[in-house]
Amino acid sequence: MFRKFALISVLLALAVVVMGAYTRLSDAGLGCPDWPGCYGHLLGVPASASEIDQANHAFPQRALETGKAWKEMIHRYMAEGLGLLIVIMAIVAIVNRKKFEQPLWLPIILVGLVIFQGLLGMWTVTLLLKPLIVMLHLLGGLSVLALLWWLVLKSSKQLTSVRLNSLTPVLVVGLMLLVGQIVLGGWTSTNYAALACPDFPTCQGEWWPETDFKEGFVFWRGLDQNYEYGVLDNPARTAIHISHRLFAIVVAVFWLLLLLRVIIGSGSSANMRQIATVTLVLLFTQIALGILNIVLHLPISVAVMHNGGAALLLLSVVTLVFYSRLE
Repeated sequence: MFRKFALISVLLALAVVVMGAYTRLSDAGLGCPDWPGCYGHLLGVPASASEIDQANHAFPQRALETGKAWKEMIHRYMAEGLGLLIVIMAIVAIVNRKKFEQPLWLPIILVGLVIFQGLLGMWTVTLLLKPLIVMLHLLGGLSVLALLWWLVLKSSKQLTSVRLNSLTPVLVVGLMLLVGQIVLGGWTSTNYAALACPDFPTCQGEWWPETDFKEGFVFWRGLDQNYEYGVLDNPARTAIHISHRLFAIVVAVFWLLLLLRVIIGSGSSANMRQIATVTLVLLFTQIALGILNIVLHLPISVAVMHNGGAALLLLSVVTLVFYSRLE
């Protein structure tokens, strides 16, 4: 039962991450200017003419846009459902704690993480899409997803012997590099810098246009400022975008060499080679989606797939790390 709950939670967590990306990229992050309700409604959004008038009167700074409001609320409902599943898993883990194969501390840690994730969701709204908070919210969602997947792997495999394979530390380094690239991607998105370079492989027709890295990487700018659509000037956004591109090259080369070593190397098991092959496909797909985002000028479908691709790539790397410990 625990493994079934974990697997359902992974699927729901992936859906929450993708829905969160869709909400953010369709500029619906402030579709509901209050929290946890939406224009005072805990269930649904204002629908009748009188309710809409009341909502607009109560929040004169943001007129109700029903479509955006529903996107935000659906994302919240999905996240609340995920939180409930994680709480149930923690209860099951505590009840079955005496069983050898039952993970205990990770489900409990996940409860704390999902509570903090809820707070980040609230601050995303109340702090008016502050980039640091939005980026942390994205990382929190991916952390929940990765830890849930680790639980699925752990509950489906009898860990009679776990040892540190010589490849494991290298895979962990690769995982950290991937997380760093995801952080840069989140910072690019939350600062509306995805199209700061509207061409590829050059940027604004140059190999190195005007940039402002100091301004682009100021993580805290105070309160009471609306960050919707961004507040940075073009050189600062360009610096963020170029950082994301350049680090993508580092991550791609590192993982390409590492995955080829696993796939071609004689010391790898068939299981590891299969996982590495899937990871390689996801890596090239993610690179292609990133390039398409630029040349097609950020169509929302491609942008959402790029976010979902990052989540799937993270899960495949986590799987590699997990199974390397069993080699």
